[in-house]
Amino acid sequence: MAVTESMAGGAPGEAGAVHEGILRRQSARESSARTYARALPIVPVRARGLTIEGADGRRYLDCLSGAGTLALGHNHPVVLEAIRRVLDSGAPLSVLDLATPVKDAFITELFRTLPPGLAGRARVQFCGPAGTDAVEAALKLVRAATGRTGILAFTGAYHGMTAGALAASGGASDVQVTRLPYPQDYRCPFGVGGPRGAELAARWTESLLDDPKSGVPLPAGMILEPVQGEGGVIPSPDDWLRRMRHLTAVRSVPLIADEIQTGVGRTGAFWAVDHSGITPDVMVLSKAIGGSLPLAVIVYRGDLDVWQPGAHAGTFRGNQLAMAAGTATLAHVRENGLADRAAALGHRMLFQLAALADRFPCVGEVRGRGLMIGLELVDPEADGAASRTGSTAAHLTAPAEPQPTRTPHPASPDLAAAVQRECLERGLIVELGGRHASVVRLLPPLTISDEQATAVLDRLTDAVEAVARRHEAEGPPQQRRQGPAERAG
Repeated sequence: MAVTESMAGGAPGEAGAVHEGILRRQSARESSARTYARALPIVPVRARGLTIEGADGRRYLDCLSGAGTLALGHNHPVVLEAIRRVLDSGAPLSVLDLATPVKDAFITELFRTLPPGLAGRARVQFCGPAGTDAVEAALKLVRAATGRTGILAFTGAYHGMTAGALAASGGASDVQVTRLPYPQDYRCPFGVGGPRGAELAARWTESLLDDPKSGVPLPAGMILEPVQGEGGVIPSPDDWLRRMRHLTAVRSVPLIADEIQTGVGRTGAFWAVDHSGITPDVMVLSKAIGGSLPLAVIVYRGDLDVWQPGAHAGTFRGNQLAMAAGTATLAHVRENGLADRAAALGHRMLFQLAALADRFPCVGEVRGRGLMIGLELVDPEADGAASRTGSTAAHLTAPAEPQPTRTPHPASPDLAAAVQRECLERGLIVELGGRHASVVRLLPPLTISDEQATAVLDRLTDAVEAVARRHEAEGPPQQRRQGPAERAG
């Protein structure tokens, strides 16, 4: 029996059997490298907007949105219509890097949205369909343009899973890239947070570049995320970002902005760099620009375009359906002011969620920008290294310096995972990220309604309260022992 048939008219028992059978076959046949499927044992069969319907008949509010890919949610009518037009037109679906009307329309719409300082002198390179390949292209580009090899990146960064992108990410196992401190309040590397912490981070970067004995020669480029997503939903301060732009510009170091997850209105501006008003030399774009289909590009200053033909290529860089879906998505976000909508609604959601940090000690911090929101779960009773580090930093700070707003407690991945499970029980899909996977993340589509936002907040609040009450009553959860079937699943 087809899944769609069982959903349409099958009994609940039949739907459950289909659901369990698919999950069982996935566990037996798919790679151990799979991620989301482990924490989210659902089998989506239909979806529209914020809502997913599973093979077991349950409905979920999807605040994962394809890890930020679905700016307009699932199966938005303007996206479906754009795809249908291409399919019905008889246009070729894949043409490598040949010029087509579909590609021309996509580039025109994309350039219409770029920061003003870049749009008038930009070139675009279509890469392989994943964002990580666009990161690879950006690193190759600045190395070719400058003749230098070193790259500056930041602690907590995530740029993808291919070799070069991994080397520039926070979880790299082999140091090939110079790491710089990324400013944050709750776990400030200097123990002070706020504007003072961001200033110290900027000073460290400047010193590293100017000190002839720092061991860091002038690099080929600096890559950063305006908001670290996988790093724990950490927005960069606008002043600090402007400082990074200035210090790279005066030293002729190309600045690469990784907007793979932050772009297309997600943070409350069309591009996250727009908040600070800076113009990067290179922008790395993927996820939402394809309107739910695979697409990745880099956009960069024309004078950096020193590549020879074939210097960076990919068979599937001519994905016509993705370009059509992307054009429709970019235009819909721009024409309907969805970035402004994300800013206003995100502000309200953050304000309401901030009350959780006041009510429950296990919520260390609520943070985000626009509709990119995170809650960091901590263990307030543990006397771990993180809490000792926080208090020591406060003691070492000179009396004239501002003190941290609160002592950062040790991260609690167990509590975060418990919140994720409780959310799923309540029909809400959320993701985990951040250091130690202790941050519960919300990435709802920009089309989320006020009523849906209220439902998301209610379910999340209820889940956090259930976990917090259980934690207070029972103490810290023990690491659950998994059997072979669970580890495989």
